[in-house]
Amino acid sequence: MYIQNLLNLDIILASGSPRRKQLLEDAGISFRILTKQIEEIYPVYLQRSEIPLYLSKIKAQSIKEDHPESLIIAADTVVVQRREVLNKPSSPEEAKKMLLQLSDTMHEVITGVTISFKDYEHSFYEITEVFFKHLSEEYIDYYINTYKPFDKAGSYGIQEWLGMVGIKRIQGDYYNVMGLPVSKLIDELEILFNPELRKNSPPPPASEQSGKYLYFGA
Repeated sequence: MYIQNLLNLDIILASGSPRRKQLLEDAGISFRILTKQIEEIYPVYLQRSEIPLYLSKIKAQSIKEDHPESLIIAADTVVVQRREVLNKPSSPEEAKKMLLQLSDTMHEVITGVTISFKDYEHSFYEITEVFFKHLSEEYIDYYINTYKPFDKAGSYGIQEWLGMVGIKRIQGDYYNVMGLPVSKLIDELEILFNPELRKNSPPPPASEQSGKYLYFGA
């Protein structure tokens, strides 16, 4: 079981996200948090699912430079609507514009995760479809003023008030929308210590063309 396999390891979560911290703790994993400031820029040719994979890989590698013997978990989440990537808003006005854009539509939340341990490195992603009902400007203004979602891609947190009152349904992993696909992460940690399990795991999603950064690892 993964918990026993991880007991004597130095595990680093390469993320300052309080949501990821909470989820990893709830999964029974002991870890420390270590982050480095990196520029979250990426090549323009990357497809939507490749973007968080690319960024999570960079985050993991930035920590591995100084901690080559540690098990590093890095993640990045993007919100995509009609091929447009919605990043963290820089102002209340930008947050409102994003939420008006997401109102009464479906968007995708994509989280890329990289696991790095000594000579092993593997990355994967998870996609969840989120369907918002119509969001009035009154709801949006209240949410922005009260919750200040400037640290969240797409300008909202599913676990907060707007997620509770504004989301009609989701298709996929709820925790992925929070920033960490816990079930898939645990599967990959199990495979790390028992590579034979890889033979029984499903292949990478084939919904997009294969690309340089689409699926890292064996």
